[in-house]
Amino acid sequence: MIKFDIITIFPEIFTSYLKESLISRAQKKKLIKINVHNLRDWTKDAHKTVDDRPFGGGLGMVLKVEPIYEAVQSLTKNSKAASAKASASQRKSKIILFTPRGKKFNQKIANQLKNYSQVIFICGRYEGVDERVAKNIADMELSIGEYDLMGGELPAMVVIETISRLIPGVLGKPELLKERITKQGGFIEYEQYTRPEIFSPKKGVKWQVPKVLLSGDHKKIGDWKNKHSKVIEK
Repeated sequence: MIKFDIITIFPEIFTSYLKESLISRAQKKKLIKINVHNLRDWTKDAHKTVDDRPFGGGLGMVLKVEPIYEAVQSLTKNSKAASAKASASQRKSKIILFTPRGKKFNQKIANQLKNYSQVIFICGRYEGVDERVAKNIADMELSIGEYDLMGGELPAMVVIETISRLIPGVLGKPELLKERITKQGGFIEYEQYTRPEIFSPKKGVKWQVPKVLLSGDHKKIGDWKNKHSKVIEK
């Protein structure tokens, strides 16, 4: 079982997501475990302050390093700050900070992350996160695309779902992984159709299913799928 720990200042964002569809079933089957943590629980002042103005000036507020450090320390004993001698490859936990400056998330990274027993996500907000988090606490900075979001919560959902799909039993049918995942850890996507065989959105227009898919000839169907597929390796 892989455990996902999410550090955020808006834990309620995840409420409906975690209760729906395959993610919910995977948790009930104990294939994955997802814990959402409120960063404010690791503050020490009466106002539960998690952000402050940036040094040097600038617009907006920046998430403070102290509560994030305390949160990570309490969730794992293997963080960089707690165990400087242990390399990332030796640890069973992976600490990820979401930032637009991070490495772009892809299928291969998902395949790597599925091998950890614990993945901790640090979800930034406002104008960003104190850079000392990236330099001294996080193992990896990730981005899900070349655009800016309001926070790291949506990227956390994206990464969790991508990794979870790779865990046997989450999708229900193990053969789905064999059919779609390449030896290099990429993903195969191809065109798919279902009933009706012919759909007419308006008079004189017919959208038809390719005849080869109705032929029953498995070799021809396989060849067609190979021709109309896209291998996502990056």
